[in-house]
Amino acid sequence: MRTHKVRKRRAPARVFGIVPAMDIYLNREACYRALLTRDARFDGRFYTAVVSTGIFCRPICPARPPKIENCVFLPSAAAAHQMGFRPCLRCRPELTPGLGAWLGSANTVSRALYLISEGALNGASVENLAERVGVTSRHLRRLFDHHVGATPVSVAQMQRILLVKKLLDETRMSMAEIAMASGFGSIRRFNATMRKCYGRTPTELRRRAAADNRMPADGIRVKLPFTPPYDWSGMLAFLAARAIPDVEAVQAGTYCRTFAVGSARGIVEVEADPDHSQLLAKIRTSDVSVVGTIAARLRRLFDLDAEIMAIDGHLAADVLFDRRVRNRPGLRVPGAWDSFELAVRAILGQQISVAGATTLAGRLAALLGERLEAEIAGADGPVRTVFPAAASIAAANLTGIGLTRTRAATLQTLARTMANSPDLLRSYETLDVTVAKLQALPGVGPWTAQYIAMRALREPDAFPASDLGLLKAVAAGGRRLSPTELLKRAEAWRPWRAYAAVRLWLQPPADEDVRKQSRGRAIARRPGTDHYQSIE
Repeated sequence: MRTHKVRKRRAPARVFGIVPAMDIYLNREACYRALLTRDARFDGRFYTAVVSTGIFCRPICPARPPKIENCVFLPSAAAAHQMGFRPCLRCRPELTPGLGAWLGSANTVSRALYLISEGALNGASVENLAERVGVTSRHLRRLFDHHVGATPVSVAQMQRILLVKKLLDETRMSMAEIAMASGFGSIRRFNATMRKCYGRTPTELRRRAAADNRMPADGIRVKLPFTPPYDWSGMLAFLAARAIPDVEAVQAGTYCRTFAVGSARGIVEVEADPDHSQLLAKIRTSDVSVVGTIAARLRRLFDLDAEIMAIDGHLAADVLFDRRVRNRPGLRVPGAWDSFELAVRAILGQQISVAGATTLAGRLAALLGERLEAEIAGADGPVRTVFPAAASIAAANLTGIGLTRTRAATLQTLARTMANSPDLLRSYETLDVTVAKLQALPGVGPWTAQYIAMRALREPDAFPASDLGLLKAVAAGGRRLSPTELLKRAEAWRPWRAYAAVRLWLQPPADEDVRKQSRGRAIARRPGTDHYQSIE
């Protein structure tokens, strides 16, 4: 990595007067202009490390801007942490919306970052992580240095530290619970790390949060920031139409669902706080150690880390999307809480309407799902059943819930494969490899594989080109395109074809009945193909 000398008065010991030259990503003058104007559009895209104070900040920090000669602009909080800078207590980097510059990184790095967010380096080595993403540990470190400016270990450390800060500020969890939830192996190391990073003990940091009236009255409530715009009503409408009865529900602007993460069981409720560009998650769980994992899953479910302004701007350059983007900015790709659950749902939705698939999914959950205890689910809560695990579906007789033998066999093949290979539906590999693996399963065609990749695996360029709804939406002059022609037309939308698909599904042509199609009207499957309804 190239370096250059920086004059400083008081810098972190680990800097030693030399700092990385990150201008391969960041234009120094442009970053400083964004800093001076506190431009929220750049929040999360870079951090400012101040060598005269030893602190790093977000671009929107309310503190007086430092002189440019004292600034080092970095692509990630982990890079600043690795160099010995401390997080600012005023702008709170733990509230940064999304992963910023990491979003443009290589697929291998993106997948490794996802695994780290799921706790892959809690008790495991970088070598294990590299093996899971299919590269050598040396190459993985090189990729992280190039794209993130920090090692995988530094990324994991910074993630733990920022999660601790969030939980100290936003919950009333005990210190032991917070240490466990953030992946620290001991209270002693937890205390030492926070004191070293912030210059304060966890207790002192919590007192500061209490003095600023940031802590909730009770329970575990986590803030999930995002970069606006965000079409929350569109997201809720999509999820509400597909909510599995007694597993998930949408009521009065709130999304609620049960969950099972390892041995932990619980319920999470999510609502929007548009005034502060964030979602608010209330978590009830039997094991607080999974709070960090839950927060990471919610970010993926609600697509909170999307570079939405860049995506909307790119699509709006096409006449097909110009008016669509202006009418509904911030429309995102709904994700999935659990990849296996989404894959089951996609298979159930083959050839039938959204409502019919929802009914079948509810019957499956009622037959095989685990009922939550009353102290977690509450006396009159809208949900109390955990979606069944792969092993349960693999061993069950599914014909009694209204499935055909062929469909039941497809589900059980998927379930057995998942039980034997849990990594099947995790985004470790390229889109093409993942789709090929899915299509190798009996009963899974191109549409289903691309749909699973889009929602469950969060592949932004996944695109079910054989979907009849998409083909109809781009018809010109009364002539419907073929899937091959649609793929050629969609080349201009890469690498965000998944976002184009969602817009075409939810924003049909103006001369059609918008309400009728947005409610998920089914389009019949053609015999011998993998064409399903316009939206599952």
